[in-house]
Amino acid sequence: MRSAIAWICILFLPAGPAASQAAAPAETLTLDRCISLSLIHNPLWLSSEGDYQASLARVRQAKALPQPSLDYDSDLQPSLLNFRGSGESYLGVSQTLEFPGKRSLRGRIATLESAEVLSDRDLLKLDLVFQVTEAFYAVLVAEERAKYDRQNLELARDFREKAEVKYAAGDIAKMEVVRAGVEAARAATAVTLAENEVLLAKARLNYLLGRGKLEPLEVRGELKRPAAAIETTRLSERARIARPEMKKMATLVRKEGLKKTEAAFEYLPDFDLSLSRHRIEGEKTTWDVTVSFPIPLFFWQPLRGRVAESEANLISLRGQSAHLANTIGLEVESAVLAARAAEDQIALFETEILAQAEEAYDLFLFSFQEGEIGGIELIEARRTLLEARKAYADALYNYQVALAALEKAVGEPLQGV
Repeated sequence: MRSAIAWICILFLPAGPAASQAAAPAETLTLDRCISLSLIHNPLWLSSEGDYQASLARVRQAKALPQPSLDYDSDLQPSLLNFRGSGESYLGVSQTLEFPGKRSLRGRIATLESAEVLSDRDLLKLDLVFQVTEAFYAVLVAEERAKYDRQNLELARDFREKAEVKYAAGDIAKMEVVRAGVEAARAATAVTLAENEVLLAKARLNYLLGRGKLEPLEVRGELKRPAAAIETTRLSERARIARPEMKKMATLVRKEGLKKTEAAFEYLPDFDLSLSRHRIEGEKTTWDVTVSFPIPLFFWQPLRGRVAESEANLISLRGQSAHLANTIGLEVESAVLAARAAEDQIALFETEILAQAEEAYDLFLFSFQEGEIGGIELIEARRTLLEARKAYADALYNYQVALAALEKAVGEPLQGV
């Protein structure tokens, strides 16, 4: 009687950090801390910072002035490479002067290209935050499941010991002892598998944080039930504004418009200005000033080339933008449905499944105490209850992941949603 009551007490211990874990390292990580670490040490994030800095450098390059040229011309040499005997020479400097507006336009295009890189970086951040959140809660649910498996092992071993005592007293058959031993072995295997799942979940989280996969890691958090229903009004509209892909698409459209303008600038010539010192043997040294610019004789070439390309690209980008907006709307709706399904599943567990599993276990326990059933039937009832508790933990995990996916789909946190 007392041992049966002890089983119930152990089975219904409140959820919490696994007591059998090794000593905690110097730092126990919360979800916010994990996200912060990933945005400091994750190799992909560090790579994206390098890409962004490179794009800023390209903006400076695009705004740079053309380099001047130093010109020297030696004519009327009495023999090859006889510069001293040259009868006429020119020494001067030349500079290309771009048509007003060209350099500024080129800088604006490079700035928009840098904004594209920044949008890609924002998209990487969304994906990285989602992956870290998913991995963080995967550790929590793996530890929760391992806790229940360790409880099951403890109860199975206790039952096996009591079965051996009863068999020695002649109260039960040998078969009961054998089945109790099999159940204990099965429970021990389940604990090993569950602890391996914890190690794998921690390794994945370490990987995302830019740490060694086997580096000691402890997390602090909880699998929370939904506090309130998700309000989804205008989420799709918010996503079309906040999502980095939409910002990037708008940047691409603006950039292609500027490229079309840049192509039209091909009709407008650049100027080359030269200033030279002109020396002729036996005559007074003079100065030459030269201004040259191309004549747009083949004026149709820009129209059929770069201008036509930019016009076609603009048509393509507008179509891609409309498609992307529809895709984002579908992603938001799918994420909302997944979150609501997780909410419904949690409610089902809390209102029906857990209560029914507990009631069934209590009935089997009473029947066992009255001698109406054997221990194996009680073990099966207890296993059903433990599986229900683990499935409930899975449902809480699915809800947290669904919320993270919804935030990723919207492109910003859901505060106030």
